[in-house]
Amino acid sequence: MTVRKTYLIHEGSNNEGAIQFTLTTAPEGQWQPANRVITDSDEMAFIYVIDENDAFSYFVFQQSSWDALVQMIQQEQDPAVVIGEEVITLTGMFEELQALLFNIEGNSNYGEAFVTAVEEAFSAILAEA
Repeated sequence: MTVRKTYLIHEGSNNEGAIQFTLTTAPEGQWQPANRVITDSDEMAFIYVIDENDAFSYFVFQQSSWDALVQMIQQEQDPAVVIGEEVITLTGMFEELQALLFNIEGNSNYGEAFVTAVEEAFSAILAEA
């Protein structure tokens, strides 16, 4: 049985118009973006799924990184993850996260605390719809 790994992302930055997140711990072996975003409402996080060595692992975007996620959506472009000298684009993240936000808005299935936090942090995005 393969153990699912999680890689925590605490903050992002705007590097000349491109949103980037830095990982201090790199996935091992071969990995690639899986083009899917899910939530962990108990941990107040968005999760980007990666395929790592033929198993799924997670890039966990904690609440402290949400300001950069707002910028990413406003710029309508996928962000990148920087691991050492390597820069990998998280394909599909912009569209997946944007769709997920509209599903979370006012939806108590995600839990009241998570919905409130998302509605506050992403208010600029949700107001535009």
